[in-house]
Amino acid sequence: MKYHISHILLYVFCYTSANFFSEILMSSTTHETFPRAGFRRRIASWLYDGLIAIAVYMTAGAASFLLISLFVHFGVFDLQGYQHLSDTITNTHWLLWPNEFWKLAWVGLFFVWFWSKSGQTLGMKAWRLRVQNQDGTRISKKTGAKRLLPTLLGLGNFAVLFDRKNKLSLQDRLTNTEVVLLTLEANRGRL
Repeated sequence: MKYHISHILLYVFCYTSANFFSEILMSSTTHETFPRAGFRRRIASWLYDGLIAIAVYMTAGAASFLLISLFVHFGVFDLQGYQHLSDTITNTHWLLWPNEFWKLAWVGLFFVWFWSKSGQTLGMKAWRLRVQNQDGTRISKKTGAKRLLPTLLGLGNFAVLFDRKNKLSLQDRLTNTEVVLLTLEANRGRL
């Protein structure tokens, strides 16, 4: 029986893609159990992520400053009687509040994107922490957004001090999530 090269390639493609997708399905249905993270690691991770959040905030501020300066340059609006653009932004409410919202939105997007993509921000990766649903699955973007407000700039983690048995923070309780401590092997890989 003669086999044409296209039959062999089709067989190889089907076999490898079936193995690939079965590995994906198996990895998404089986979850390792890790212990919940304690207060110290959470706060250390919070410090790392705080520095990154400041950098994101500053970068978003630089982008908005550039955009506003282009608007002034092309005559969309003027300096409103001020000598410097920074004074215009600071003292003009219709520029100040959208500008602040823009910068805070980028910080929020930073956290939600990393939490929903891999469960780890850069600070969490450094301290081997991962946020996940209590059943071990990855959180959604919607759940990540819900975690932002009760996090209270990291102050929600202080609830762990009062709940040493369950080690759940305020944001964990309100969103049915948990922060777990990964093993070295589980922490390897990309963000």
